[in-house]
Amino acid sequence: MRYMATYDLMESLRNANQWMGATALSFASYPLFSLTPNPAFQMMAAWGEVTERTFKRMSAKPDWGIHTFTCEDGRDHLVSIDKVVERPFGDLIHFVVPGRKPKKRRILLVAPMSGHYATLLRSTVKSLLVHCEVYVTDWHNARDIPVSAGKFDVEDYTLYLMEFMREMGPDTHVIAVCQPAPLALAATAYLAELDPDAQPRSLTLIGGPVDPDATPTDVTDFGRRVTMGQLEETMIQRVGFKYPGVGRLVYPGLLQLSSFISMNSEMHSNAFMDQIGRVARGEASDNDRHNRFYDEYLAVMDMPAEFYLSTVERIFKGLEVAKNEFVVNGHKVDIGKITSVAVKTVEGSKDDISAPGQCIAALDLCTGLPDSKKASHLEDGAGHYGIFAGRSWRENIRPLVLEFMDAHSGPLPAKTASRKKPANKNAA
Repeated sequence: MRYMATYDLMESLRNANQWMGATALSFASYPLFSLTPNPAFQMMAAWGEVTERTFKRMSAKPDWGIHTFTCEDGRDHLVSIDKVVERPFGDLIHFVVPGRKPKKRRILLVAPMSGHYATLLRSTVKSLLVHCEVYVTDWHNARDIPVSAGKFDVEDYTLYLMEFMREMGPDTHVIAVCQPAPLALAATAYLAELDPDAQPRSLTLIGGPVDPDATPTDVTDFGRRVTMGQLEETMIQRVGFKYPGVGRLVYPGLLQLSSFISMNSEMHSNAFMDQIGRVARGEASDNDRHNRFYDEYLAVMDMPAEFYLSTVERIFKGLEVAKNEFVVNGHKVDIGKITSVAVKTVEGSKDDISAPGQCIAALDLCTGLPDSKKASHLEDGAGHYGIFAGRSWRENIRPLVLEFMDAHSGPLPAKTASRKKPANKNAA
């Protein structure tokens, strides 16, 4: 009950702040006050508007916001999101553009389960949708998953990726962004052993901690300093009575958000003060730069406790993937079994989360892969977000990734081609 009470306390504080913002906005916007204009009321209304929106978006999953797409025929086509595979902890979704011919490139975009929803990759999806059929792993908020659904740790995550790769078939290119990079590498290697005909054509790892010790950062140092007992005591709570996952042990999204913000507290504080000033002067809008960024940044999700703890213990502390000692279902996965999947790594020179050196370590682990199927790219001046969603991604990295895919998209072997099947939309 102690952990559950703490969870409910955080939710109560969020609700209280949202209510105070709404109250300040309503009070300062009372029509009678317009008879005697007063800057104090304008600032109060602005503070209330920004505060209410800030705390409101912490509890809701953002919409993908991809409703139409302009095709080569010059017309706008509606975009629908189909669930190809549905599972308790995450779905495989497909962005369908009716009315256009299917694209040759089929991409599985593996979203991180690291506190934010898969919608964090919205701009990445938009950029790839132009020339590709895009599939995304859409992970669920742990607070909405009943305890009866069971556990979900790094091994389960890896098995989910294997299932999604199998479902899409061998004519697939996988892009793993940030946290799932080492697990996507392990899933590909395990698939190479169990079902080699289901392997994807290529695997692109973007800014992921394959070897966290290669170039230590504040994130990896934190994992070293804190013991597993301390993490479990300070970070793990039980979902409160308000949600379907009541009683499930999670790393709460609100707690994660406080950690995110504390890393750059002064920058965030200044951003919100500036936004209050813009609202007071009438210079802000619903879709201005501040709101576009923070609508996504502040929308956080609870992470299953076992997934968070096993990630820290096995990926960051134990370095199981980095040492090629990762075990799934009692079986030791050998990264060297990857012999036909082309592997590319992408890093940013100013990435302070997964610093240069952590991701490219994957190429050394692929001992069974010829150099002709290995590639790497270091984007000069790019930070963590920029290498998959910013200008660096759009102008430099995306063309290189697509070129890499095309270079490794030869005709399928006869045996492999015969087993390819359409996506099963009725998977339970």
